[in-house]
Amino acid sequence: MAIYACDPQHARGRRVPEEESAFRSCFQRDRDRIIHSSAFRRLKHKTQVFVEHEGDFFRTRLTHSIEVAQVARTMSNALGLNTDLTEAVALAHDLGHTPFGHTGEDALHELMAPYGGFDHNAQALHIVSSLERHYAEFNGLNLTWDTLEGIAKHNGPLLPLAEGEDLPVTLAAYNARHDLELHTHASGEAQVAALSDDIAYNNHDLQDGLRAGLFTEAEIAELALIGPAYAEVDRLYPGLDAYRRRHEALRRVFGYMVSDVIDTSRARLEAAAPDGPQAIRDLGRPVIAFSDDMWVQLKEIRSFLFRRMYRAPSVMEIRTKVTQVVYDLFPLFMATPSLLPERWHAEIAAAEDETALARLVCDYIAGMTDRYALQAHSRLMGVDILHDVR
Repeated sequence: MAIYACDPQHARGRRVPEEESAFRSCFQRDRDRIIHSSAFRRLKHKTQVFVEHEGDFFRTRLTHSIEVAQVARTMSNALGLNTDLTEAVALAHDLGHTPFGHTGEDALHELMAPYGGFDHNAQALHIVSSLERHYAEFNGLNLTWDTLEGIAKHNGPLLPLAEGEDLPVTLAAYNARHDLELHTHASGEAQVAALSDDIAYNNHDLQDGLRAGLFTEAEIAELALIGPAYAEVDRLYPGLDAYRRRHEALRRVFGYMVSDVIDTSRARLEAAAPDGPQAIRDLGRPVIAFSDDMWVQLKEIRSFLFRRMYRAPSVMEIRTKVTQVVYDLFPLFMATPSLLPERWHAEIAAAEDETALARLVCDYIAGMTDRYALQAHSRLMGVDILHDVR
């Protein structure tokens, strides 16, 4: 590893001290605890873009997280960083997502506005630090500071706040007990995990959008980054069948993005010459980045996907229906919290006020899978919302 990599021998420790494993580094142990968590398993039935019932071939949060981790390990290794820490952060980055993807998150944020709002990154930290309840000596997974930092600062420093902004409630509460230095950038490993997320979802959303028939290969071939990939495939493999042609082109696009980050980041690291992982945190700017040219091309892809996929009429129709699921369940559980499973009842009874109850209801709904949320709504409301023709 490079001098600026996070060394498990010098990790910042766990909130609750533990004897470390004789066979695994602390970062490998973090990764394994994330993989074995209930929240990670639930990602199997949580939406990426399409709702879970719409097809087995579309990405879920679980398959997305695995793809992000693969990209992250590749880039981390190429840059001399700690691949185990990178993988742990990558695997955990979406643990806080609600059912129905960003649609569910938007609905919960609106419903929780009187109680401090909702943020999926903060919820991921809340899950690994509190909501996982499997261990005898602590709540959560008791991950190392280094992994928790990477989860919390997934998108960069969180302090100082812009005027009128507040830290997410769950994040502020945890940080008050265990300072994650929210004013700095995260480690190089966490920065790699963040960009791996961008690479993975841009690539697989193109694949899933094509499979869903929301746009055509001819249309995406007009995009600056994608056109040359199709041209190269057609030159090397004239007459290739459509499915293989698509795969060969999009895997090249994937490779373009990965290579760009590695080349750009190597240059930034060489220029910054950090003498340790803390120097990366204190640098005041990211060291892991896309080149300016690649960033322009990615913005073109994102704009295309927003118009043609995320806001496609068929997608928006489902979004409207599943938003109603969250809008119906939240006030129902607030009015009748006894409807929550029995293991939640002790905490409900101990809730000091309406805000505390709302946070519990929010945690419960946020933890639901798409399937479970739809089933609960159908059972409690007496309506099959996806097929109702009222």
